[in-house]
Amino acid sequence: MKNKAGSGNQMMGTLFTLILFLVFLLCALFTVLTGGKVYENISARIERNFSESVALQYIANKVRQGDEAGHVSVREMEATQVLELAQELNGSTYVTWIYYQDGSIRELFAGADSGLGLSDGLTVLECDGLKLEQDGRLLTVETVGEGGGRLMLSLRSTGGQDE
Repeated sequence: MKNKAGSGNQMMGTLFTLILFLVFLLCALFTVLTGGKVYENISARIERNFSESVALQYIANKVRQGDEAGHVSVREMEATQVLELAQELNGSTYVTWIYYQDGSIRELFAGADSGLGLSDGLTVLECDGLKLEQDGRLLTVETVGEGGGRLMLSLRSTGGQDE
């Protein structure tokens, strides 16, 4: 009789240990799955913010590099807003066009009379959209979509306007 009672207690102890181990295993699995989802959400948010921030900073640096008297303008070409940065190199005029097309910010650097169009530009960065606006010396650049941002630049080299 004592063997049966001792064997039953031993079996209950083993069963309790096994159930406790399974509960621990399920908690660990739940923690890993939850942590993975949190990491995925944070990673997606960082990537979205990074691309929007990089787009604004890229355009700001291009404008700062080309900020010469009368050489920065926003114009409409092929039903698209284009930021045009003109410059003189070796007696020839070249333009850099920065614009949004086909889901990305694109850039085209070419001679002013090259005959190239917006479809010839190179993709710089994928983005949800880009809005450009110029009001005198104030240039406003806005990225569209979730996590979008806005940047306002004051053109310094305006060539004769209240310098």
